[in-house]
Amino acid sequence: MDPTASIRERAAQLRAEIESHNFRYYVLDQPAVPDAEYDRLMHELADLEQQYPGLVVPDSPTQRVGGQAAPQFAQVRHNLPMLSLDNAFADADVVAFDRRIHERLGRDDAITYSAEPKLDGVAISLRYEKGVLVQAATRGDGTVGEDVTHTVRTIRSVPLRLRAAAVAPLIEVRGEIYMSREGFEALNARARASGEKTFANPRNAAAGSLRQLDPQLAAARPLALYAYGFGQMDKGELPPSQSAGLALLRSLGLRVNPLCEVVRGLAGCLEYYVRMATRRAQLPYDIDGVVYKVDDCELQTELGFVARAPRWAIARKFPAEEVLTVVEGVEFQVGRTGAITPVARLKPVPVGGVTVSNATVHNFDELRRKDIRPGDTVIVRRAGDVIPEIVAVVPERRPAVSRAVEPPVQCPVCGSDVIRQEGQVVARCSGGLVCPAQRKQALRHFASRRAMDIDGLGEKLIDQLVDAGLVKNAADIYRLQADQLLDMERMGEKSAVKLVAAIARSRNTSLGRFLFALGIPEVGEATAATLAGHFGQLESLSEASEEELQGVADIGPATAAAVRTFFAQAHNRDVIGDLRRLGVSWPDGAGEPARVGHGRFAGKTLVVTGTLAHMTREAAQARIRAMGGKTADSVSSRTSYLVCGEKPGSKLKRARDLGVPVLTEEEFLALINGGGMQ
Repeated sequence: MDPTASIRERAAQLRAEIESHNFRYYVLDQPAVPDAEYDRLMHELADLEQQYPGLVVPDSPTQRVGGQAAPQFAQVRHNLPMLSLDNAFADADVVAFDRRIHERLGRDDAITYSAEPKLDGVAISLRYEKGVLVQAATRGDGTVGEDVTHTVRTIRSVPLRLRAAAVAPLIEVRGEIYMSREGFEALNARARASGEKTFANPRNAAAGSLRQLDPQLAAARPLALYAYGFGQMDKGELPPSQSAGLALLRSLGLRVNPLCEVVRGLAGCLEYYVRMATRRAQLPYDIDGVVYKVDDCELQTELGFVARAPRWAIARKFPAEEVLTVVEGVEFQVGRTGAITPVARLKPVPVGGVTVSNATVHNFDELRRKDIRPGDTVIVRRAGDVIPEIVAVVPERRPAVSRAVEPPVQCPVCGSDVIRQEGQVVARCSGGLVCPAQRKQALRHFASRRAMDIDGLGEKLIDQLVDAGLVKNAADIYRLQADQLLDMERMGEKSAVKLVAAIARSRNTSLGRFLFALGIPEVGEATAATLAGHFGQLESLSEASEEELQGVADIGPATAAAVRTFFAQAHNRDVIGDLRRLGVSWPDGAGEPARVGHGRFAGKTLVVTGTLAHMTREAAQARIRAMGGKTADSVSSRTSYLVCGEKPGSKLKRARDLGVPVLTEEEFLALINGGGMQ
């Protein structure tokens, strides 16, 4: 079933909003909203993607675990990804989870589960070599996290040496760093007394404490650890079950939550949830649900994983909390693509330990449907314990004099006309690159890791450069000189030279990355790669008609119209021309025209790993897709070939274990240049 344009627009809006919240929470340590609304957005997006699989793109928040590493911390690549868990919000979701387990295993008897409280903290990886703690890293985006060894060493419940080092020469322990409620209150009391900023909740306080550059400051924070499992274990035998793993963790000297239990079947899971929900308020720390894991590790292996989560585990979230507050006003925010979003400013109110002061209303239709007005008393809910939602207006408390909020006809930032196309939910500012709000967010997207990957060009610096008039569009980035940067806040000579070098490196990219960086509405990372692979050259794509665009696999009318509209704008073509003249380029043939289902790699799935000498990994993937094949990020029994460059990591071992054919870069180049298949 092909989704309508309004559904595609909603999914795109959800992805953009969720990623914005991810960035503020995980990178800036400045959460703008509570946790409940975040879960609601994720749940809505996951539901849309489940109903319409064509909406799923690799850069969707549902396909990834979470935020990116902060640039001031060393990055740590996890040998085994730190996956997140799928969420259940009702008993029916747990029933469905248990049914899927039985169906995949082909069993009728009750499954044994390990059940544990879901702490509201920060996931951590602890690496022990010969029993000694050598590294601690946050989850990050699941693949790359931040090195926080210096702060984790200050946590007294984290052993610096294991009690039984002989278990294995290398042990990776995974757990949750958290802050008790009592410790959180004491920390905020000290902050208030000294006039410092207070933390929103214990989890935010724990995350901020871990990311202290000064370990002495971290040592003064009341952090603690509960371990819940293992990651990598070299030359050692992993426990046969989750419960046995918890017992081993205890024997090694690590704290394990005493409320962890082994339960039998669906009934045991549901009963455990009720008991934990009853005890929640009395616990000395925050929990936002419970976690169920299939206890038998062999069964876990048989069940496997989906893109971002194991099939053998699920988090059952507690129901949202609801309170009453007053709407003090309704404002309109402008997003990167010009989308105008109503935001209700609320009289600050605590909801589940978080002070809520605003709620996104999503679009004009929802604003009109709920009839939210200044002065209204509203019910605010933390959906799934993450981001705030206005459930409804309490009409009997509405002031005698009240006026409905009218959507703006001019952009609140630049004054350009606001346009809403027929059949679409979202209204947009028509100002394009002249609108400062769009300009800043578009530049942040352009420089982001998955786009042009300009290391060091973050949100605050982009804001300064735009405000100073040094950068008006993406091409201006490549005109920057080190001496111009010295006037920027916290920018020394060394940092300026380093940034200019990073900008220079980003000139060499791939066509797919470049298209994604342009921020074309409806064009995510996967769509950009598809267009690059089909058209091969930017000129061919920019001149393509809507009919030609719709002839490309997975490109629907909304995407075709968005691409055609983007390249039809003179100011967009001018910026692209400037970028090309300033040296932005990609390898020749970075996406040759391909017919769906035809080509040398038709019907085959390839994985590219390691560093290639003659092309980027993205260019290699584009060539594979252009020759009819599919690409994947992980090796499985369905992988046809592994293309292996230098320093391949664990994917090479996985391929050898599964008997997947391995191609060297030279063999791969020979194939794409006309050589025979193996």
